[in-house]
Amino acid sequence: MATIDEELSQLERDIRQLKIEYDQFFGGGRKRPPTEIEWRIELTVKKYGERSGDMKYGQRFRYNNLTQTYAKYKDIFRKKVKQKEEATVQRHFGAAAKKIEAERAQRLAEANARYATAVAEPAAFRMTCSEPEREVDKVERLFQAFVEAKRLAGEDTSRLSHAGFNEFVRKKTKDLQERNGCGEVEYVVETVGGQVKLKALVKA
Repeated sequence: MATIDEELSQLERDIRQLKIEYDQFFGGGRKRPPTEIEWRIELTVKKYGERSGDMKYGQRFRYNNLTQTYAKYKDIFRKKVKQKEEATVQRHFGAAAKKIEAERAQRLAEANARYATAVAEPAAFRMTCSEPEREVDKVERLFQAFVEAKRLAGEDTSRLSHAGFNEFVRKKTKDLQERNGCGEVEYVVETVGGQVKLKALVKA
């Protein structure tokens, strides 16, 4: 029987494959949309939506990112399918046709750009702390969020360690507190332009 991590990895692969097959469908390489793989994804999403209590924090974080990505895919695919269906019905000719097609191509390019950004950049993770050496759970959640964001972005995580990360957060927090006279420091894990960034912000 597959483990939760194995099934989440399969879900991630299925979502990637869904994008590939939809791209083929919209490009004319497939006659029908990939309903079978979409059905399989829906089953897995529903299964772990009902079993969230069985997952560890890192697994829930990964599951939530994957379901957010899938939801964005579905919305974009639905709109593009509608555009494709409308394009088969409507036929335009002459200068007016060229203008309409240019506007349609621009809208499609903008939708694809939004789609690429939505897929590549999951929601930011935020955590505030004042004494990291005592807030072990918070620092652990921050570490897991950082590692998972890097993994989803395709970045190497082999050199990351709990000990090194904990020491970095401890020193960074103390340094910002001493320099700015603040009580709390907010850490933000976000993906910008396909690269994962960890920011430390002073809290008043």
